[in-house]
Amino acid sequence: MAAPLVQIMPPPPPPPAPAAGDGARKPSWLKVKAPGGPNYLTLKHMMRDLRLHTVCEEAHCPNIGEPQRLADAVAQMGLKHVVITSVDRDDLPNGGAEIFAACIAEIRRRLPATSIEVLIPDFKGNPEALRIIVAARPDILNHNLETIARLYRIARPGGRYTRALELLRTAKELNPDLLTKSGVICGLGEEWDELLVAIRDLRAQGVDIITLGQYLRPSEQHLPIARWYTPDEFAELKRYGMSLGFRHVESGPLVRSSYHAWEQVEAAEAAEAATS
Repeated sequence: MAAPLVQIMPPPPPPPAPAAGDGARKPSWLKVKAPGGPNYLTLKHMMRDLRLHTVCEEAHCPNIGEPQRLADAVAQMGLKHVVITSVDRDDLPNGGAEIFAACIAEIRRRLPATSIEVLIPDFKGNPEALRIIVAARPDILNHNLETIARLYRIARPGGRYTRALELLRTAKELNPDLLTKSGVICGLGEEWDELLVAIRDLRAQGVDIITLGQYLRPSEQHLPIARWYTPDEFAELKRYGMSLGFRHVESGPLVRSSYHAWEQVEAAEAAEAATS
């Protein structure tokens, strides 16, 4: 159940950042150099050679042969930690959960020392799809909440706020040892108190890791940016999240769900070791 607003006593928010109109320039803390160095180009060419695609590049889900090619890529890169995701595939039985499971199994078979994180859709609330994913035993299961309850029908018209929370809670019930993770994007029009409630709702489902980052408008067809959050505000959100008992909170203007994913795992495991 989502925690009602009246149950929370939020710390006072930092001074608000300037509002972000459609034509507003990005603040200085969001200006970074675009990727393009030798390592980036090598990885991009390798992805093409193995006929793999990132979700950021194409809206295509893994298909036949993808588990083997994905494992090839992970082996070539020598990854300690890999994040597997896809676009929503409601046209497939169980939303493509079996393909996620096959990718996990193939990487586990070939690279047992590599930790595996899956970033999954909500599968429209299909419990069998979630059972298939959890049974494959990823190290981390990630499903992003994305925004507050009030904005859900606008920002995520195909999703449901309570359904996202239920997925995260059920994953933990199916395997209490599984690390669960979720993310919220800031700047869609939420109030500070509403943002804190969303963070609290995630913790109430037993979520271990949370990521908080600035919303950046992908195109003119997407919602406009309501405001820019400052680095100080993200620091305050991190302090608040840690006070609720999350094992790790990754909070900053440039943070995304897979931002420094391996470091998030290490921090969460260190936090667990310190309390056990």
